[in-house]
Amino acid sequence: MILILLFTVVVFVFGAAAAETNNKQYRVPGVDGKIKPDGILDEEVWRKALVLELNYEVQPGENIPPPVRTEVLLANNKTHLFVAFRAYDPDPTQILARISDRDNTSNQDWVGVILDTFNDERRSFDFLCNPLGIQTDFIEVSTGDGGTWDAIWDSGGRINEQGYFVEMSIPFSSLRFQRKDGDQVWGFDAVRSYLRRVRHHIGTFPRDRNNNCYLCQSIKLVGFNGVKPGKNIELDPTIVAHIKQKRENETQGPFITDKKLDPGITARWGFTPNLTLSATINPDFSQVEADALQLDINEPFALFYSEKRPFFTEGGDFFDTRLNAVYTRTLREPSWGVKLTGKEAGNTIGAYIARDRLTNMVFPGSQGSDATLLTWDTTAMVFRYRRDLGNKYALGALFTNRQGNNYFNRVLGFDGDFRFTSRDRVMMQIMGSSTRYPEDVVLDFGQPAGKFDGKALDIVYSHNTRNLDLYFEYKDIDRDFRADLGFIPRVGIRSAYGIADYTWYAKPGRWWTTFNLQGEYIRMRDNDGNLLNRDAAIQFQYEGPLQMHTIIQIGRNRKVYNEKVFDLNWFFLHHCMNPIGTMHIHFNALGGDNIDYANTRQGRRINVEPGMTYNIGRHWQLNLAYQFERMWENSQRLYTANQCELRLAYQFNKRMFLRTILQYVDYRYNTDLYINTIDPEFRHLFTQILFSYKLNPQTVLFLGYTDNYYGYSGMGLPQANRTFFLKIGYALVM
Repeated sequence: MILILLFTVVVFVFGAAAAETNNKQYRVPGVDGKIKPDGILDEEVWRKALVLELNYEVQPGENIPPPVRTEVLLANNKTHLFVAFRAYDPDPTQILARISDRDNTSNQDWVGVILDTFNDERRSFDFLCNPLGIQTDFIEVSTGDGGTWDAIWDSGGRINEQGYFVEMSIPFSSLRFQRKDGDQVWGFDAVRSYLRRVRHHIGTFPRDRNNNCYLCQSIKLVGFNGVKPGKNIELDPTIVAHIKQKRENETQGPFITDKKLDPGITARWGFTPNLTLSATINPDFSQVEADALQLDINEPFALFYSEKRPFFTEGGDFFDTRLNAVYTRTLREPSWGVKLTGKEAGNTIGAYIARDRLTNMVFPGSQGSDATLLTWDTTAMVFRYRRDLGNKYALGALFTNRQGNNYFNRVLGFDGDFRFTSRDRVMMQIMGSSTRYPEDVVLDFGQPAGKFDGKALDIVYSHNTRNLDLYFEYKDIDRDFRADLGFIPRVGIRSAYGIADYTWYAKPGRWWTTFNLQGEYIRMRDNDGNLLNRDAAIQFQYEGPLQMHTIIQIGRNRKVYNEKVFDLNWFFLHHCMNPIGTMHIHFNALGGDNIDYANTRQGRRINVEPGMTYNIGRHWQLNLAYQFERMWENSQRLYTANQCELRLAYQFNKRMFLRTILQYVDYRYNTDLYINTIDPEFRHLFTQILFSYKLNPQTVLFLGYTDNYYGYSGMGLPQANRTFFLKIGYALVM
C-alpha cells in the first residue's frame, strides 16, 4: 500500500498533464457519398480524400526509404470511415496472397490502418487486409496483446498491373471513440508488410527505437466532427443443435444418444460512442475451433488455453492486468451474462456478471497445481476500473467475486503503469483474496478449512533502448492466495527475475538483419524462504533472409521438488523460415536434465517439435505439427510421448471453407519405473470436419462432425463419442 501511495504522489506531482508532442496533423475530409469496397477505387469519395504516402521502412531498415511506393486514402461520412490503399509493386506476380478465412493472413502481403480513437496513446484498433481483401482485426494495447476481437466491416481488394488496391469501409458502430462536440483528434498509422527476400515493414512516420511508446510517435488525424455510431444496437440470435452419442462406460458399452436444441441471444447496445452494454441469455459458447495440442505429460502445473468466445473477447483487454486475475475460460457453461465496457475521458471501465452451471476450479501450489470440475452453479462478478493520468501514467483497481454452494472467492487489487521516460517504465499490482471452500472440496483436495486470506504482489521495471533492453520483475504470492476467476496456478512463492539483452542491426542487403545476445536469471523461494528454483541462461538470436529466425539457449537450473535438490543442465533450439513464399517451416528442440515429477527422480529428456504450414495455390492450406518427447532414468526409458496434428482446409471464397482436423496422442510408460500404478499405454484420436459460411463474425453457419477415440493397454482404439452439430447465427445491426 505504501508503494501505491508513493507512486500516486509522483504521478500527480510530475505527470498528471499529457505530454506535449510535435506529431504531424492531417485533416480527414467529410464526404456525403459512400463506397463499394471492391478494390477498384472509382468512387467520387476518393477524389476528395486525404492522401498520405508511406515513406518509411521501419523494419528491418531503420527509417530508410521503402523499396516500394504505397499510398493510403482517408475520408469519412457521418456513419463510416473509408480507407483505401494503392500498394504499388514492380513485379505483381510475386505478390503473396491467398483466399482464406478472416484473421488468417500471416505469411502474406498485407496493408492496414492503426486507429488510436481516444488519442490516449495506449490502445488502438487495427484493421488489416491482404491483397484480396481478406480481413484481420485486433486490438493492440501498450502492455502487450489486446486479445481476440472481431468487428463487422467491409473490405475488398484486387491485384492489378500496378500492384494491388484495397478498400475498407469501417462503420463507426464497430469502433469506440471520444464523446466530443467539434473536431476529434485520433492517433494514426498506416502500415504495409511487403514480403520478399525479407519482410519489409513500412509506415507513415519514422520510429525512434529509443522510445518504448509506439503510439506516442504516431501522426494525428483531425476531423470526424459530428460522427455517430447510429443506434449502435446489435442483436445476435443463435440456434445450436447437436446430436451427441456417448458410450455408457467411456470406451465400452452401447452408445447413449443425446439430442439438444439450444436457442440463445446476445444483445449489444452502444448507448454512447464509447460505452457498450451487452447481455446474453443461454449464450452460444460453442468452440468450433479446436484447441491446439499441448503436451501434458510430466507437467506439474495447469495448462493455459486462449479465450475464443465472442461474448468474452469483446473488450477483453480492459480486464488485463500484470497478474492474470481474470481468465474467462474458468466460466465453463454460463446460462446468462451481462457486461459493460468502455472509456469515458480518462476512465476505463469493464464489468460483467454471469451465472455458470459448472465450476472449473484450479488449486494452486508452489510445486504443482490440481484441478477439478464441480457440478454446482456459481455466480461470477468482475469489476475493473483504470484512470489515465496524462499519456504516461495510469492507476487501476480490480474486484472479482465468485460464489455459490457454501463457497466464495473474492479478490481486490490495485495496479499502476508509469512510463517515467520514453525508455523507462514501471508496472505494479497488489492484490488480496478471501476464500472459503465447501467441506468436501477441503477434504478431497487438501485445501484450508474455513475462511482464509492471502495477498499477491508483482512489480516490473523495464528499460528499452535501440540496442539495450533491461527487464526486472519481483513477485510475491502467498500460499493462501486464490484467484479462482483468473489463471494463477502457482502460489506460495517469492521470485526475482531479470533479463538483459543487446541487439545489433544490419545495414540493408546483408546476410543477416539482427543479432541478439541475452542473459536471464531467476531465483524463486517459497514463503518460508526455502529455495524452489534458481536458473541462469544465455540466449543467442539470429534473424535473416527468408524470414529466418533462430534461437539457441543454454542454461543451468537448481530446482527443489519434494524436498530434493536437482542440478539440471538444459538447452533449447528454435528455427523457422519460409523456404518458399507459400511455405513456413519451424523446428524446436529441448533437451538435457529434467525432473520426473511422478517419482521425484532426476532423468534426461529430449523433446523435438517440427511443423509446417503450406499454402497450395490460392485456396488450399495444409498445417502439420508433430511433437516427440522421451525421458530416461539411469539409461532406462521412463516414457515416450508422440503428438501429431493435421489441419487441411479448402477456402471456396472469403466467406466459405471446408476444414478437417486430426489430432493423435500416443503415450507409452515404463511401469516398472513408476512408484504408483499407471497404465502402460494411453492413446487418443480426435477428428473434426467443419463446413463454415461466414458473412461476418456473427452472421455464420457452421455444420460439423467431431468424434473421440481412446485406447489403453490391451485394447484397440474404440470410438468413445461422436457429435453432429449445427450452428446458425445472425447479426442484426441497427
